[in-house]
Amino acid sequence: MKRDFTEKEEKLFSIMKQYTSRDACIAFSGGTDSSLLLKLAVECAKEDIKIYAVTFDTVLHPSCDLEIAKKVAKEMGAIHKVIFINELEDSGIRHNPVDRCYRCKKLLFEKLMDFAGEICAGDVLEGTNEDDLHVYRPGLRAVREMGVKSPLAEAGLTKQEVRSLAEKLGISVANRPAAPCLATRLPYGADLQTDILRKIEAGETYLKQAGFPVVRLRLHENIARIEIPVSDFSSFIEKRQEITERLKQTGFSYITLDMEGFRSGSMDETLPEARTEK
Repeated sequence: MKRDFTEKEEKLFSIMKQYTSRDACIAFSGGTDSSLLLKLAVECAKEDIKIYAVTFDTVLHPSCDLEIAKKVAKEMGAIHKVIFINELEDSGIRHNPVDRCYRCKKLLFEKLMDFAGEICAGDVLEGTNEDDLHVYRPGLRAVREMGVKSPLAEAGLTKQEVRSLAEKLGISVANRPAAPCLATRLPYGADLQTDILRKIEAGETYLKQAGFPVVRLRLHENIARIEIPVSDFSSFIEKRQEITERLKQTGFSYITLDMEGFRSGSMDETLPEARTEK
């Protein structure tokens, strides 16, 4: 097992040396995957090569993501570029269709490719890992269509291996929980409205501060369905009254705990496409 991981690590370094032989752009969220990519890019690039960490400031992502990205990019010594995009201006995204993730990724990476062209960068990189290839990730189609490179997946690194290597390299966000876009908290077909997204963000922020760092607050009309790891259930029940009162003050009518516990992409569970890919 250790030998397999070492081989993957060596392969990843080799891939990154190839991709950083010219100026390069990295789609940078400040999460574990893109932070590992940025760390390796900065380390592998020669002194005269510029590495750009490009972060999207969007209405579909929690505002704290941008601040974390700024902090980590500074730690790495990369050039940080922030591009603002309002995805809700695109009617094909605003109504949250089943292929929303594909549409969003395409919109974001078109902007990133435009920026890369302006600065005459070589490759554009993003942080898909091996595990992402085996679950429902419609946005990956946009990544492939646009020729964006995915070094972690190329090297075969799983999410746990990404975290292990990030920790080994001293990356501050090595164990940061995944933070997918807020549209994943609403059912497909539900209109994505800024005030609702901010309310969900406020609810999740409170729950994290209350001691539940891995959490999703998914909204079904006036019902808030909270997902946390099953191991956190007893702690949640102990704080039930406080949590209920606070979330009702935030604007949620009914507060429920999902008995299946936390799982990534639970809004996809009823989709035939998701069942097929899994």
